[in-house]
Parts: sequence; C-alpha cells; structure tokens
Amino acid sequence: MHLNTLRSLSALALASALLTTTVPAHAQQQLVPAQSSIDFSARQMGVPLQGHFKKFDAKLAFDPARLATSRIRFTVDTGSATMGARETDAELPKPVWFNVPQFPQAIFESSSIKALGGGKFDVAGKLTIKGTSVDVTVPVVLTQSGSTTTATGSLPLKRLTFKIGDGEWADTSMVADEVQVKFKLALTGVDKL
Repeated sequence: MHLNTLRSLSALALASALLTTTVPAHAQQQLVPAQSSIDFSARQMGVPLQGHFKKFDAKLAFDPARLATSRIRFTVDTGSATMGARETDAELPKPVWFNVPQFPQAIFESSSIKALGGGKFDVAGKLTIKGTSVDVTVPVVLTQSGSTTTATGSLPLKRLTFKIGDGEWADTSMVADEVQVKFKLALTGVDKL
C-alpha cells in the first residue's frame, strides 16, 4: 500500500510538472484598458466628426511562433460610444444607430493571423455589428516596450453595411457611408516578437 501511494504521488507530481510547463504563456495575456483606445471618425455634411468607445475588451491567445493556433476575440460595448455632445450621444444608442438594447456589443473574432514581417500582421476574421457579420482583414502593427505590447491599426468600414444610421440617415449626402476606426491596444503577457 505504501509503495502504491508513493507511486501515485510521484505520478501526480509528474503530471503537475508537465501541466505547469505546457500551459502556454498567452494564458496570462490581458488588455490594459487605461492605455488603450478605440476611436472612430466620419463626416456629416462634409464636416469631420470624431468619437470613441469608452468600454471594450479583448480575449487573446496570441503566440508569434504559433500563429495558426492564435486567436483574438474583441468586444466593444456599443452603448459606450461618445462623440462629445450630449444630444448626439443620446441618439447613438437608439435603434436607427447602434440599437444598443438589442445589440449591446460589436464583436470581432479572428479566423487567421498572417505575419508580414517587421511587427506587421494581417488579422482576418468576422466583424459583427447590429446582427450583421462581415469578413474583414485588419492590418495590425505590434510594438513592444518592456512587458507591454501595443497593437495599432485602422479599419475603414461602410456604416450602411451594418445598418448604422439607416432610415432617413441612410442618405450619404448627410452622413458619409465611410467610417474610419482606429485602435491602440496595450497588452501584457505577449511573447517577444
């Protein structure tokens, strides 16, 4: 009995050691919201408008050496959109724009990541806004400083594809169809590039 117990404990210790050494480093990867931003710009009657989202999150398992198994899931709380004016901000959650009660989040889920060299990557995936899903490829530049990896990039979108500003606001002479989304995401736990 004593020998069996010893063998069991040895096997358990070995299994624990193996599990500890095989847990990927990316399990600890996290977004640092205070150092991150999601901005968007559009034009209304030719006048540029700026806005940003105050609340968003990222879940990632990114390994520069294993891009085929790397995954990114990014969520944006659409109700956190602001353009800095109380009247405009009161309109954004309504059904004609983001329809926040029915679609509280925009979601991006990666399907593949391709290294382009020099810290540049193409991240392909599905972007879902207001119940409409579209395949997109997001160009991303990664830079590292100390323990922080910063991902930056921009993505042009057509708002009408996602029915953002439909109805009377679908007139692109009033509000342009093109919206530019820019992001800066500070991440911890990413391996050296």
